[in-house]
Amino acid sequence: MKSYRRLVTYAWVLAMVLLASCRDLEELNINPNGVDPSVAHPDLLMATAISETARTVVGLGYGDLAGVMQHTQKDGWSGGHNSYDWGPSNQDWGGYYSNLRNIDEFYRKSVELELEFEQGVALVLRAYMFGLITDLWGDAPYSYALKGDLEGADYIQPPFDSQADIYAGILADLDSANTRLSQKSSAYAISDVTRTQDVLYEGAVEKWRRFANSLELRYYMRLSEKQPEVARAGIERIAGDQENYPLILKVSDEASLSYPGTSDLDSWPANMVFDGSGGSNFRRLKMCATLVDTLQARNDPRLELWAAKVDIPLVVVDNPSDRDEIVNGIRYVGIDTANAYFEKWGVPLDEDPEYVGLPPAWSIFPQSYNMNPNLEQAPHNPHASHLNAMYQQASGELLKARMLSASEVHFILAEAALKGWATPKSAQVHYQDGVKSSFDAWKIGSKYNDYMAGEGVAFAGTLEQIMEQKWIASWTAAAEAWFDYRRTGFPALKPGKEVKRDALPLRFYYSVDEMDFNLDNTQDAIQKLEETAFSSEDGKNSAWSKMWVLQGTGKPY
Repeated sequence: MKSYRRLVTYAWVLAMVLLASCRDLEELNINPNGVDPSVAHPDLLMATAISETARTVVGLGYGDLAGVMQHTQKDGWSGGHNSYDWGPSNQDWGGYYSNLRNIDEFYRKSVELELEFEQGVALVLRAYMFGLITDLWGDAPYSYALKGDLEGADYIQPPFDSQADIYAGILADLDSANTRLSQKSSAYAISDVTRTQDVLYEGAVEKWRRFANSLELRYYMRLSEKQPEVARAGIERIAGDQENYPLILKVSDEASLSYPGTSDLDSWPANMVFDGSGGSNFRRLKMCATLVDTLQARNDPRLELWAAKVDIPLVVVDNPSDRDEIVNGIRYVGIDTANAYFEKWGVPLDEDPEYVGLPPAWSIFPQSYNMNPNLEQAPHNPHASHLNAMYQQASGELLKARMLSASEVHFILAEAALKGWATPKSAQVHYQDGVKSSFDAWKIGSKYNDYMAGEGVAFAGTLEQIMEQKWIASWTAAAEAWFDYRRTGFPALKPGKEVKRDALPLRFYYSVDEMDFNLDNTQDAIQKLEETAFSSEDGKNSAWSKMWVLQGTGKPY
């Protein structure tokens, strides 16, 4: 997919334009080198809107939600990642709405100038961002949001729309985007500037259309437990009419954005090129045993792309029983030493010679795992799997913000077919295409046939199997796996022993800032949440309360 190497330059240009326009008129009457924002082309906002949406996806799916979904664990500063130690003081949606303000300005100016392509792009991005907000928090400002600067004080404290209405609005926006993006090519003014600013698809109208329709599939499936008839009708309408509703079915059409890697702002997060932590942000992130064990059980070649092998394997020996030494790159540990470790920590030593993941939330001292000799915060652990070395880099062929993949679309269709809904192919074929698309995206398509012939991979006709493969394929995009888990209960993950509650969380907290500045409306939204057995300590504004889309479904608990 397309790199956004020019993003920082354009972002700086836009920042300077806005700065020039806002300076005191007594200090500067006319800026001969500036651009009046009132007449600036909306394409100047496109690169920032796209890239900030992509950064949000990676921030979630490579961050704490990767810990919730047991893709990764941290062995330093690990509370939010491993143990769900969240609260209303550290989950704020301000950045989401900041990006939406840019998207809204982009859309309004595109309407004024009758730019159909830009309108379609803006609607897709708006749907994506509002989708994340309601998926993460529940009810939220929607119809009255983003209007404070334009409409005045009545909109400074907006009421929260119901989650049902927000989902309906998202689906309507995506349908409208498909319409705007489905005209003859002569209807669009795709200039060289437009192609440059479109850092995702370089002005390829058809690909944006596929993005819109595939995102619509995602949100119909999101409603499949709460409003099954609505979901079925929407999915069958889109899946059954590929001429009018083309989808992302190939890797070349995916909504995946590469990193230029020219500065900290446009590089893969926690890289060791620009990261100011001296590498600790990279080192503290380890593979989770849940994912490692699943991949090993399936002989999955994606493991070697995502994980690093242990530097020094462990081998437990009987004689002498107190042995502890490294010989020829292997650490030999006597049985008495190994037993003492088990008695202290409650987990055995992992002697796998290649890949060792940290168990989820196994201890409040996760840096101690597997007799790690380096016990400072965020250490190098020679006996556990760090992430693959490519994640130390600022950019790379496989380092992408994966907003929506061909793999996800195929798994959605596989699940729909399993429900008995009309789809282009059988559940088995869509399942196989989902796995194949993931392999293709990671450049290992040649290994697909051998993988499918392995144990536990051939299609068994169960939702659990579809969701397991979809969970695996969501690596670095774990937010979507979390939303699927809430809806289906799969994969059937179990929390570790050092967690805030003995269940996986279901939502983000409404923040302190929102309660400080919009208290009445926030309280109204909180009252609509449904408490569970795990939310009583927080009250209704809890990560373990159920938002509307989960209420009455019995899922995931």
